[in-house]
Amino acid sequence: MSQPECIILKIGGSAITEKSEELEARTHIINRLAEEIRKADVKPLVLVHGGGSFGHPSAKRNSIKEGFRNPSQLIGFAETHHFMTVLNGLVMDSLIMNGVPAVSITPSSCMATEDGRIKIFESAPLRMLMKIGCLPVLYGDAVTDTKRGFTILSGDQIVSALAVQLNARRIIMGVDVDGLFDSDPKKQVAQKPATLLRHVTLSELHRLMNSIARPDDADVTGGMSGKLTELVPAIEQGVSVTITNATKADRIFKALRNERVEGTAIEKE
Repeated sequence: MSQPECIILKIGGSAITEKSEELEARTHIINRLAEEIRKADVKPLVLVHGGGSFGHPSAKRNSIKEGFRNPSQLIGFAETHHFMTVLNGLVMDSLIMNGVPAVSITPSSCMATEDGRIKIFESAPLRMLMKIGCLPVLYGDAVTDTKRGFTILSGDQIVSALAVQLNARRIIMGVDVDGLFDSDPKKQVAQKPATLLRHVTLSELHRLMNSIARPDDADVTGGMSGKLTELVPAIEQGVSVTITNATKADRIFKALRNERVEGTAIEKE
């Protein structure tokens, strides 16, 4: 029997935290998503979540993404990593309480970057967890970097790297909007409301990149534009991407089950 196709599920920090309130989790959404993952019961699956108001504020205050400049940043580096483990703990609590055999994998312990790009990725333990039926859970993290000393490794870059290394066929991106729009849906104007793009090819995506919403000041990992840029290498290898709203009930469940769901499908052709 052939190996089932691996799915990479990314839940954005904007969906599971209140980005306007530092260290404020949306526990009701986290709990519901854990239930949907349990109900969908798809394997092999890898979960990656973002940082939102847990990771971004401290990282920005201390210029962690830019790298090590002076010793005063070290507490900020440690703080950013710690706050991400706190959010990860809330996610793990919900998954395990819902009967999902989830195991947290700390990115900073198995990944290192070179000038912001993943250079080292020890994936053997993750592969072994998947083989025995566990759900590996990773997250955006503050990691060591061979040139910068340290930096921020986004969950989106992790997702793309996982998809390529694990030969995944599908990526599901759970965000706080209904999908990919032709302009920022959070800044609609009456004259020209944003339009949801339901299907996009890779060539169309390249043309759209300049018009996609730019990150707000609090997001150190690139917003929607950054997510899509990171996903391009995986899409080029034939991995299909579904972008849907994780804040709305059953969207992630349907996406995991490969059912029709409101959102955007991105494919190579």
